[in-house]
Amino acid sequence: MFSVTSLAGFVVADLRKIARDKECQVRLLGVCNRDPSTVVLAHVRLAGVTGAGQKSPDLLASWACSECHRVTEAYKGDDQIQRAFLEGVIRTQYRLIKDGILKW
Repeated sequence: MFSVTSLAGFVVADLRKIARDKECQVRLLGVCNRDPSTVVLAHVRLAGVTGAGQKSPDLLASWACSECHRVTEAYKGDDQIQRAFLEGVIRTQYRLIKDGILKW
């Protein structure tokens, strides 16, 4: 089971730990290694949301394999890669809802 804490009336799960051994949700064609053992919680990087040395909140992140994570970090200005990453964020949030981890 995952650790869950309460914060200002909300239940907060450790989304970084939950990402382990999940399926990559970014799924970059020709890049994704499809290896759940390499999946991490990859955070959105966006002006106004993140800054120097600051990550976005864990909810604004995707389950990404090591290769998809590497490419999304290296090619931040590429629209196709950015879109694939943001679609991964949506798929990740959907899975968190479907699995009963994210509720409101």
